[in-house]
Formats: sequence, C-alpha cells, structure tokens
Amino acid sequence: MSEKEETIVNTLTAKFPGITASVQRQRRIWAQAPRERFLEVLTCLHDELGFTSLCTVAGLDLGEEFQLIYYLAGKDGVVICVKENAPKGDPVFETATNLYKGGILFELEARNLLGLRIRGIPEDIRYPLPDNWPEGQYPLRKDWAAPSTAAHAGASTPPNAAAAAPVNAVAASPEVSVEAKPEKEA
Repeated sequence: MSEKEETIVNTLTAKFPGITASVQRQRRIWAQAPRERFLEVLTCLHDELGFTSLCTVAGLDLGEEFQLIYYLAGKDGVVICVKENAPKGDPVFETATNLYKGGILFELEARNLLGLRIRGIPEDIRYPLPDNWPEGQYPLRKDWAAPSTAAHAGASTPPNAAAAAPVNAVAASPEVSVEAKPEKEA
C-alpha cells in the first residue's frame, strides 16, 4: 500500500470520530461516514485532501436503509468511495452540489429513482424519468412493483407494442442476410 492512501485514512479517522476508512488496494479507499458529519467529511476531502473531482454517485436500497456512495478522485489517481446511510423511514440526505456542481444529476437520479429526499436540489426536475412518470413510483427500490402499462395508459396493450421487437429480431429474420462483406482493396 502507498503511504499516500494510509495518510488519507489516518487524517480522516483522526479528524472524524465514528468514520471507518480503509485502503482496499493501491489508489482505492473506502470510507463510511456518519450521517451527521457527511458534508464535513466531503468538505475535508475536497478542500484539504485534494479530492476535487466527483466521478459518480451510486444510490442503493439496502432493505432497511438507503445508501449513497460518492466516488471522488484526486489528481494523483487516488479514488475514495464515501458511503452515507439513511433509514428507510427518514431517507433524507444533504446535497453536495456546493462542492461538486455536476453532482446534481446524480442526486436527481437518486431522488427520482429511489425516492430519497435530498435537501438543496431543485424540486421541479424529474431527471431521468419522464415528466409524466407517476408520483410515488420509484423503480430502483427493492419493493417496487411495476404498475401494468394498461392501467397507466388506459389501454389494453402497451404503447408502441408493435415496435417493441426483440433485440435479436433482425439477426433471426430469414429475409435479412448478416454476412460480412469483404473490404475493398486500396
């Protein structure tokens, strides 16, 4: 393990009691931050330790809890994954967009796909779901059951059902030849 990764872990655990952090392999650190100190941890990583790039945010339904994982990168190639949990009964997180402006899209996904409440992001944006997506339907929750299309649309068949052909329909069609053509010689 690199001394750099160990220094980052030691800095976080000394500064934030209750945080767990470990070096998983070279240039990769995992940390679990206490919910009430999560933004402080991100601020330290950003301002003091040089983790200025947000790679992505993953949202998970763990059953009794939700989890957000912020993947942050430093200029030296070290990536730290910082986890924050919230109970299903109180799925409230604070936005990190004051540190990572591009994080808004990831946080909107977590809100609209998992039903998390993220304080500080606009309420009127339905990204990545369509504007007419039913309220209270969160497709990435483990307990989500897709409502029938017929019930939503008031129709007996899904819209564009005729156009919904299997992915391999062209290759399986006897009318279509899928042979490679030889390249022209130069």
